[in-house]
Amino acid sequence: MAAPLSSWPWANLGLYKYLLCAPLVAKAISEWNSHGGGVGWSLHLLILFILRGFVFQFAHTFSSMLYYTRRRRVIPHGLDFHQIDQEWDWDNFLILQALIASMVVWQVGPGLDGVPVVQSKGWLMALLLHVVVSEPLFYLLHRSYHREYIFSHYHSIHHSSLVPQPMTAAFGTPLENLAMTAVMALPLLGAFAAGYGSVGLVYAYVLAFDFLRCLGYSNVEVFPARIFHSWPFLRYLIYTPTYLSIHHQEKDCNFCLFMPLFDLLGNTMNKKSWDLQEEINSGKNDRVPDFVFLAHVVDVISSMHVPFVFRSLSSKPFMANPLLLIFWLLAFAIMLLMWVFSKTFTLSFYYLRGSLHQTWVVPRYGFQYFLPFARQGINEQIEMAILRADKLGVKVLSLAALNKNESLNGGGTLFVSKHPDLKVRVVHGNTLTAAVILNEIPRDVKEVFLTGATSKLGRAIALYLCRKNIRVLMLTLSTERFLKIQKEAPAKYQQYLVQVTKYQAAKNCKTWIVGKWLSPREQRWAPTGTHFHQFVVPPIIRFRRDCIYGNLAAMKLPEDVQGLGSCEYTMERGVVHACHAGGVVHCLEGWTHHEVGAIDVERIDVVWRAALKHGLTPA
Repeated sequence: MAAPLSSWPWANLGLYKYLLCAPLVAKAISEWNSHGGGVGWSLHLLILFILRGFVFQFAHTFSSMLYYTRRRRVIPHGLDFHQIDQEWDWDNFLILQALIASMVVWQVGPGLDGVPVVQSKGWLMALLLHVVVSEPLFYLLHRSYHREYIFSHYHSIHHSSLVPQPMTAAFGTPLENLAMTAVMALPLLGAFAAGYGSVGLVYAYVLAFDFLRCLGYSNVEVFPARIFHSWPFLRYLIYTPTYLSIHHQEKDCNFCLFMPLFDLLGNTMNKKSWDLQEEINSGKNDRVPDFVFLAHVVDVISSMHVPFVFRSLSSKPFMANPLLLIFWLLAFAIMLLMWVFSKTFTLSFYYLRGSLHQTWVVPRYGFQYFLPFARQGINEQIEMAILRADKLGVKVLSLAALNKNESLNGGGTLFVSKHPDLKVRVVHGNTLTAAVILNEIPRDVKEVFLTGATSKLGRAIALYLCRKNIRVLMLTLSTERFLKIQKEAPAKYQQYLVQVTKYQAAKNCKTWIVGKWLSPREQRWAPTGTHFHQFVVPPIIRFRRDCIYGNLAAMKLPEDVQGLGSCEYTMERGVVHACHAGGVVHCLEGWTHHEVGAIDVERIDVVWRAALKHGLTPA
């Protein structure tokens, strides 16, 4: 049987748990009406509930902005899916404290009428009570949490989060959160009991309390070491993210709430706390990535599907979410600012067999790649990213999606030709993309219909299939380009490449390889049971219920990947686009050639076998 108060009573309610606040909402409306539009305490509690959520969200956003914080990360490991799922209901404590506060307010009732907005004596009283009551009380409670029974039945779940995050601060059992509620409430109750309470005091103290908790759990060392050198006494008045992270790792020291003074008095201060804090400040945990996937933004809505915005949403495959529409105007404004001011930035990372893999983002959106006047600027952004990677010592940089567009830079050829002495290997990853698509096609297929036939991928797929004695109906209006591809095939296989100019020509073919977007009218020419294999972004809409639609070419990363906590666009967890996987294989194999321009058909099987050897699997 589970220990008392070790699990949340509303754990199975999902989003419906917020209905527990319905009485508070109803009371707030009632107070608003009865006071002629005045703000009652129930409404204050609701506003505070929302503001506290924003504090944790903003703290998470800050700590996850790797382009700004990566050099000062205390624990270098990444936030993985397991921790995100485990902390999914981190906001349970907000509901608990809102319910407790509402019961107190309703019980006191008229006694809170006439409380001033600001009362300076109350601030001093609350600060004094915090120092002499809340700090030592939490210290003693926290030490007791680490006794065998309480730790194993309660506190261990909090320590199971390996990478401290703002949400980790709130992650715990009901028992621990009830204790924290008391620790937080005592200074406020004392100030009100002394007649010095105020509305401003409640807002200021609660939000400051949450801010300091988020600060310590941010995993980003925000305090410059020189502050503690100039004023050593500050070491005992305010903890740092490094100080708290040591507690999470070693568990037998640094128990304080916010003031290390009590660890000093209790002889539980870790002596290396400040030396490590100085090392973190100097960039001890900053590391050059071995592999970089150079992506770009798809559109305004999906631009919010990133770890530093909503980690819960980014930990699942992207899909249209009504919540995101609320922030559309803000996201659009950010897009305009990025267009003018931003440079390529680091988005996410993970570790694979000791190698650091990062995703960098060119601050350009999909539609911008088709604006003639924007192309030069985009190529300059990509070029700067490649040169930066080369200067840092990155081994492999893989170009994503439109960053390797043939008409933009020749699939990366432009940069390799311009900078022949590059040490970083530039790859487009399309060889593995072709391999994934080709290995989806059943072995007994004798004929396929290919759209996007003259593209880089289309060409390679056609040439590969014809060598397998498979007839390829290539949809293209350019006879010149078709003949050019046909001549690349060995003479005895050229007969298997057939040019067609209309979709009607494929009305009896049940294997379609799609490299361009298909409208409903074009899809209707496919016979019942057709399997659409696609390499078009965005993927075609599934209009036909009597057909099979394959996903975009993708591969699942090996099982030993570490610190992966976000999904790559519409991909499932742990799955990446094939061009991303192609760069990973290039890095793992230690290949020293660039993979740019036309796909080498001879290497399709080589790359496929290498991917399987390293534990990547078709998704």
